[in-house]
Amino acid sequence: MSSVRIPPVLRDAVGGSRSVAASGATVAEVLRDLFQQFPALRDRVTEDGELSRFVNVYVNDRDVRYREGLETPVAEADTVILLPAMAGGSS
Repeated sequence: MSSVRIPPVLRDAVGGSRSVAASGATVAEVLRDLFQQFPALRDRVTEDGELSRFVNVYVNDRDVRYREGLETPVAEADTVILLPAMAGGSS
């Protein structure tokens, strides 16, 4: 199983864990397994069944948008990182 790092803003959807294990040979399969384990996470990172454009996904610190997207291969020793975009600040 791969390790999926969960940022603080999403940890409530995974019981507070910083990292969880998920299996799959591609990013899409890892996300599918992750959403089966933690259904509340799906609503936080997807829109209309697709990964939200405001959520970045990395495999071993490399953005999957510059690789094969959700079909990027994931090995058991790899780390997948979910990173939602943050906005805001003071006026």
